[in-house]
Amino acid sequence: MRALYVSLCAVAAIVLLAGPVQATTGGQSCHKINAKGIGQDLGGGSTTAQIMGGGFLHGTTAGTFAIVGGAPPAFAIAGTVVFTTNAGTLTVGVSGTFDVSTGAFSATGPVTSSTGKLEGATGSLTLEGVQDLGTGAFTETVTGSICVDLSP
Repeated sequence: MRALYVSLCAVAAIVLLAGPVQATTGGQSCHKINAKGIGQDLGGGSTTAQIMGGGFLHGTTAGTFAIVGGAPPAFAIAGTVVFTTNAGTLTVGVSGTFDVSTGAFSATGPVTSSTGKLEGATGSLTLEGVQDLGTGAFTETVTGSICVDLSP
């Protein structure tokens, strides 16, 4: 019994030390995304942000959003966010909410196109954060999973 317990503890330690499991299909591997962004609302539904800690999504974003429904203070929004990295671009079509009383926003959606080494990427991302309603500056987290073949 003690040998079984020691074996199970050893397996658990290896799994914990190895980090997140990445699923693979052919040359594709799936990567969990957990990044931070600092950005600016440029007006007219346009935003820009610097993304940090996003692995292969480390870079910048350009977003375009429109109000598609809702009523004050929470509006439904939809748009696109283009991630530009040293590996290429990744475009995500998102929909979600923006609260004009607090500046809180949340939007989720799938990858709709990609270029460069990110060509053929699939997956979904969520952007959540808070915008300063006076200055338009915002902070956000970007989470989700992206599957892509990053081999040379």
